[in-house]
Amino acid sequence: MILPRLCFFLQLAATAIGLTVLLAAALAMGGWTPVKILILLCFLGVAPWLGVCVGNAVPGFFIRVLAARPARAVLPVAGDIDHAPIAARTALAVTVRNETMDDVLPPLARLLDGLAAAGVADRFSPFILSDTSDQALAAAEEAALAAFPHPVRYRRRRDNAGFKAGNVMEFLDRHAEGFEFAVMLDADSEMSADAVLRLVRIMQAAPRMGIVQHLTVGRPADSAFPRMFQFGMRAGMRIWATGQAFWQGDAGPYWGHNAILRIAPFREHCRLERLPGGTEILSHDQVEAARLRAAGWGVCLWAEEEGSTEANPPALPEFLHRDARWLAGNLQYRHLLALPGLRAMGRWQLVQAILLFTGAPLYVAMLALAALSVAAGGGQAVGRGPLLALALAWTLAIYSPKLLGYAEVLLSRDLRARYDGAARLLIGAASEFVFTLLLDALSQVHKTIAMIRLALGARPGWLPQNRSVRGVGWGEAARMFWPHTVFGLVVFSAFASSSCAAVLWALPFAGGLLAAIPFCVLSADPRVSAWLRAHGIAAVPEEIRLSPPR
Repeated sequence: MILPRLCFFLQLAATAIGLTVLLAAALAMGGWTPVKILILLCFLGVAPWLGVCVGNAVPGFFIRVLAARPARAVLPVAGDIDHAPIAARTALAVTVRNETMDDVLPPLARLLDGLAAAGVADRFSPFILSDTSDQALAAAEEAALAAFPHPVRYRRRRDNAGFKAGNVMEFLDRHAEGFEFAVMLDADSEMSADAVLRLVRIMQAAPRMGIVQHLTVGRPADSAFPRMFQFGMRAGMRIWATGQAFWQGDAGPYWGHNAILRIAPFREHCRLERLPGGTEILSHDQVEAARLRAAGWGVCLWAEEEGSTEANPPALPEFLHRDARWLAGNLQYRHLLALPGLRAMGRWQLVQAILLFTGAPLYVAMLALAALSVAAGGGQAVGRGPLLALALAWTLAIYSPKLLGYAEVLLSRDLRARYDGAARLLIGAASEFVFTLLLDALSQVHKTIAMIRLALGARPGWLPQNRSVRGVGWGEAARMFWPHTVFGLVVFSAFASSSCAAVLWALPFAGGLLAAIPFCVLSADPRVSAWLRAHGIAAVPEEIRLSPPR
């Protein structure tokens, strides 16, 4: 794995250095000022994540275009993973907490029906691992399972100790006897029988593999927000996951669901202690993967999307609340980087998870500093040529996974057909790209606010998630996004005090702040959602297969 990893880090370094040079060239015009120096220093903290995007995207694209079976080409496992008999017994473990069983049980029923049709139902046993605290919902869980057409083992804890990681470990300790593997599913997960069987066969073919993570994409959505989000996310994740699997090999990621784990080593090595100060580890998955690798067990990624889906948040508020939860969990990893015994790749997984969020306040600081510099007259002392080159290079770098994902589809007749042709794909991609530009700016500010709250002593936790489709009223949107809007007005007022050109330069990177409130409302509006569905805009292949757009 030396050459693939060298390839990744060289691309990371080249991207980060190249973008930094472009920024320095733009800022150097007219001489350096303290504000310009601060902008450059902030960018040094943002640049590594841009390099990560390119380092995963470029090899992922070429593998997906050139390999007959891309996921198989980057899987660090030999042997038959397509037809081998299913010998092991596997638990199908669905973790729930205050969920509606109408959303949880139908996907599980489809999976169990598929396994029965494949003639292997006797090798699998489903479990519902409940941490539900609401008594009415707990009673509804029991009633729904009593009417469920398949036998399911139900276990409910009376508390939420250790959050999801504690839920899973308690199950492995007390209820997993006689099972070699466990397929982990969240309340919004859905996996096909073929996908689950492939995971089992990979584990059977690789006795030292501790976890196999399946690439997971968003399922078809009616609501506008998840519909637009997952259209681009799918294109990007397919490329990203393939590139990641290429250079990480058996030191890959674990996302906590839509994955299979080997019970004995997981139970032995993945028991999580509290952090200094007694705080629970929130984002457990990457820590568990790092622990397994430290103990000599592999963690790999099956980089194929077919048969593995999840539901995305139904509206912008839920999306940003989820981001804030992930941020709080990932930033805890700073306490774990020095743990003894972790391998280099295990530490890198933790670093990469931290980088996903630490760029947000630096991005916001760069925007504020740029506005300050322009308002003070520095706008005339910036190299327009290098600035344009930087803007284009930045955009290509940060969106390289999804842009190359769209390119992959355009280059393949079969993939174009799955998206109902090139024209429909390009319309969806263009719509999604505008959506993403609006989302990213306010997302960076929201993450920054969340980090400030954590620094001021807010206590993070895993609260139950709303997964139900809903509209968002103007009052709710205004209460949530007035800070983002005020910040945007201040920034654009500073740019406008210089010139209209400065405003135009800032619009792609910060325009979402001005549009935050209407963006939140309209992306959850049932009329907008219905219009997108009716015109087949941003339709994913499963939706097209079920009801081709007119």
